[in-house]
Amino acid sequence: MNKIRKGDDVVVIAGKDKGKRGTVLRRLDDEQLVVEGVNRVKKHTKPNPMKGEAGGIVEKEMPIHISNIALFNPVSKKGDRIGFKTLEDGRKVRVFKSNGEVVDA
Repeated sequence: MNKIRKGDDVVVIAGKDKGKRGTVLRRLDDEQLVVEGVNRVKKHTKPNPMKGEAGGIVEKEMPIHISNIALFNPVSKKGDRIGFKTLEDGRKVRVFKSNGEVVDA
């Protein structure tokens, strides 16, 4: 079970975009994530008339390491660590380490 999943609201805790918030768009592997509005780079592309693509400078999000982001806790308004807890009915859920509140509804 992954601590950070697609669609989670996260905050960057290290790197050039420290303090920025965004939503996880996708997971590339166990350690790399693509977060909306974070780690953006400019890529110079050539035009390709066969595909109908125009050339120019395109901004795109690049992957960021999972150790550089934390799940955003709406109660404390900060990034928080994640733990796991098993409920009485047998479900395994994610919880915030600071206040023990359940992340998954």
